[in-house]
Amino acid sequence: MRGLALKRGYTLNEYRLAPREGSGSPEAPVFESEAQLHRFLGLDYMAPELRENTGEIEAAAAGDLPRLIELENLRGTFHNHTVASDGKNTLGEMAAAAMDLGLQYLGIADHSKSSVQANGLDERRLREQLAEIRDLNCQYQSEGKLFRLFAGSEVDILKDGSLDFDDELLGELDYVVASVHSAMTLPEAEMTERLIRAVSHPKVTMLGHLTGRLLLERDAYAVDIPAVIEACAASGTVIELNCNPWRLDMDWRWWKEAAERGVKCSINPDAHRSSQLDYLWFGARLARKGWLTRADVINTLDLTGIEEFLGVPPLTP
Repeated sequence: MRGLALKRGYTLNEYRLAPREGSGSPEAPVFESEAQLHRFLGLDYMAPELRENTGEIEAAAAGDLPRLIELENLRGTFHNHTVASDGKNTLGEMAAAAMDLGLQYLGIADHSKSSVQANGLDERRLREQLAEIRDLNCQYQSEGKLFRLFAGSEVDILKDGSLDFDDELLGELDYVVASVHSAMTLPEAEMTERLIRAVSHPKVTMLGHLTGRLLLERDAYAVDIPAVIEACAASGTVIELNCNPWRLDMDWRWWKEAAERGVKCSINPDAHRSSQLDYLWFGARLARKGWLTRADVINTLDLTGIEEFLGVPPLTP
């Protein structure tokens, strides 16, 4: 931006915008906003989240910046836990919190049986939860509420890339989040093959926390992220932007490439208590940092749209 100012005969620094000595340029206008300064330099306005020198200057000069997603675009979210596994709130309490935020739907994805440390659900317990979700949805319909719980599971990706439940049970779910929770020290090639096998499974809707990192606590496991992105593009599998502030995974630096390859994002809080649904705020900001638009994120779809995306029939009275 300093270079653009110099070409126009001005000096730009952290203190001022002023005519460059000897340029003969008139006094600079008084700007009331950053957007006015950007326009003065021949640029479209660059949102603060984009200012990472990843092509935003060039795109702003060419009038080619995307219209970034906004928090208010979100209509629902997936990957949320309840007391059935390691969450702190019941199904009803999670649903009530989602409705209080103005969401139209909430996906429940408690842990699967191999996550013993998280009280993962076995086949019997998961089917009991599916029945409870059906009952609650009937209740919301009878009360005239525009809201739906979607029945999912955060299914463990086992060491060989297979899934924790068989296809019959997976077929009973509205959606599946596939995640790694064990054997995180595999060599990069083996871990990459493991994830690619999982995301290529026809019952998998989305990949959860791609690298398994916990910020300030656990490093990401070794994985070829571009190869996994390519596999998700080929299979139509969604990649999660896990917006729990300890994860923020997939990292924002990869989203531009993923979107260019046609991979969709789901902004998910990985909420383990109702108050953590507020993590969606972090998700929207990180999605903007990754150049994502409303069209790139599946949970900007309204209830009818997400039912169609998931291939789930609408609820019948």
